[in-house]
Amino acid sequence: MNEKTMQKLSYGLFVLTTNDGIKDNGCIINTGIQLTSNPQKIGIAVNKANYSHDIIMKTKKFNISILNEEADFSIFQRFGFQSGRDVNKFDGFTDYKKGLNDLAIITKGTNGYIAAWVDEIVDLGTHSLFIGSVTDMDVLNNIPSATYTYYHQHIKPKPQKKENKKTAWRCTVCGFIYEGDVLPDDYICPLCKHPASDFEKI
Repeated sequence: MNEKTMQKLSYGLFVLTTNDGIKDNGCIINTGIQLTSNPQKIGIAVNKANYSHDIIMKTKKFNISILNEEADFSIFQRFGFQSGRDVNKFDGFTDYKKGLNDLAIITKGTNGYIAAWVDEIVDLGTHSLFIGSVTDMDVLNNIPSATYTYYHQHIKPKPQKKENKKTAWRCTVCGFIYEGDVLPDDYICPLCKHPASDFEKI
């Protein structure tokens, strides 16, 4: 079974924003879909290891800002490769505004946003599926949405080729390089927290 087949699915990328009562938080997700149009409902899948997951479990509300093709890698570094438990992801960040639900809406590198109130939570093992009723949404511009494929082809930096002949493994999600003849089965990427199954030998 070729697990890379999943990368062929057409889906977008989003900044999921929350607030823990003290600070704004956000993370990158790649699962945000419309479930119904009347009433308007959306679903998002969030890894249980993410701080945003814990916040949504408590507050039952979230925003997703839809990333477009003008998004640069810095937004993925800020919201995707560090934890809100350790840092304030909005520290020094000004490209956002507050929505009607008082959660952040990312205004640069995005083309729209959707705010929702959680109605139902489905346990998916490593992730939770949050099903929410839309409380607000708007289009910010008409720049095409950035798909997962577009991110890999145009936004994510290409890994630098190494001169040595050591065996290495590259994370197909963020590009992190692990050097070693064998990649442990339980290895977790220190940058994006993806498992060994998302690494390829180079």
